[in-house]
Amino acid sequence: MNKMLATMKAFVYAVTLSFSVVNAGWLADTKEQKPFYSLADEYQNFDDEYIPKVHTLYSGVSTFGHLPYTECLKSRGIDYDIAFVGAPFDMGTSYRPGARFGPSGIREGSRRLAPSLYHVPLDVYPFQSWAKVVDCGDIPMTNYHIPNAMQELEEGYYHLLARKPASFTNDEGYARNETVLPRLLTMGGDHTIVLPILRALSRAYDKPISVIHFDSHLDTWKPGILGDGIDNNGLNHGTYFYWASKEGVMSKDANIHAGIRCPLSGLQDYEDDVSCGFEVIEAREIDKIGVEGVIKKIRDRVQDNLVYLSIDIDTLDPAYAPATGTPEIAGWSTREFVDIIRGLDGLKFVGADIVEVSPAYDVADLTTMAAANIFLDIVSMLVRTPLIASKKTLF
Repeated sequence: MNKMLATMKAFVYAVTLSFSVVNAGWLADTKEQKPFYSLADEYQNFDDEYIPKVHTLYSGVSTFGHLPYTECLKSRGIDYDIAFVGAPFDMGTSYRPGARFGPSGIREGSRRLAPSLYHVPLDVYPFQSWAKVVDCGDIPMTNYHIPNAMQELEEGYYHLLARKPASFTNDEGYARNETVLPRLLTMGGDHTIVLPILRALSRAYDKPISVIHFDSHLDTWKPGILGDGIDNNGLNHGTYFYWASKEGVMSKDANIHAGIRCPLSGLQDYEDDVSCGFEVIEAREIDKIGVEGVIKKIRDRVQDNLVYLSIDIDTLDPAYAPATGTPEIAGWSTREFVDIIRGLDGLKFVGADIVEVSPAYDVADLTTMAAANIFLDIVSMLVRTPLIASKKTLF
């Protein structure tokens, strides 16, 4: 009896449901209503005129300045003239960690930099000129062992560097066999990453490289002073220039620091710094010689050499860039700093970096936006001056 009752209930439910569906279709026809269909159909048949052709500046996958994301490490056949690349590493920090998140933070800070923008002070369209500019993503680096991480970065950087660029492939350059190479803009990461970068550059260009180093710290300390010896701790974000000098991968007499204002372990620090081939511009000097004086000292020091530009974001005063691992007061303002950077236009840059951005300590994206906009100045200068021997500048 119960089984028969259950069967009758199921039959009545099925008939009622069928009637409801038919009646709904009849009502839709008589009332000129469209029958329901799935959202999947809606998206598949969406009218092209309603589909946005570009993302807004605050949407989409984060790359630097909304540049195309290119998996450059997968094939040497991928070409470019200038590439942004991340080095997510902070095992060399001596105070606050967090710079491993610097590459993603700088990309977020670059969201307002549209690919179509025009750089007024440098008179150039940095992303719509002769240069093919891409974002290669990050070079994979272990966060457990400093020597292995350094080797991974050196080989990854060299792999991205030692290939034909998209432009000027038949021109005479400054690299080995007089070839032209692409140039990389590295988003750090703590400052230790500069050692493997200089190793890769000296291999590719077959010569030591001059360095322009903006920082509040010297970073030429001996391992016995900052690092407790010559084991893994002996290589960190305060000793990498000491090792670069020992290895002969940077110039012996044409390097310069600018923005220095840190405490020293003693006057011997300056003497050791000179032995690494550096001249020093202290941050306080800007009050006497001005921005133009700082620019002149830098240009006089590196002259016509191939030069690598390395920028620790703590060059800026913490009021302008609070998100960094080892902040120092009494730094330069963003306006002073970008004027100095733009004053280096025309130098033979083989590459550049901005390091020590630790987004966890940021306020209203001040630091990441500052880093992104300084990178905009740098890429604009690289576009203005291709690194070819046959022509100094296109502008």
